[in-house]
Order: sequence, then structure tokens, then C-alpha cells
Amino acid sequence: MGVKKVALACSVCASRNYMVTKKPERMERLEVKKYCSFCGHHTLHRETM
Repeated sequence: MGVKKVALACSVCASRNYMVTKKPERMERLEVKKYCSFCGHHTLHRETM
């Protein structure tokens, strides 16, 4: 059984730029400010399914 990964999508342009490991103890969606290479700015990225 492998490691489950989920994508982080930019809240502005909806591009999926980052992959993170899914942790079972995290109940709500992860929200992190990351750099979006498509927007050219630091924007809020949310965990997608």
C-alpha cells in the first residue's frame, strides 16, 4: 500500500501546482499560502480531492 497524495490548487487560477501527502489526522482541508507560477504571486492554495 503506497502513500496517498493530494494536490494543492490555487484559489485564483485553480491550477494544481503542489502535491502533499494525505494525513489521516487532518480533518479539514489544508490551506497554505504558496507561490503560483501561473499567477506570479503568492496565493492561497487549498487541498483538493
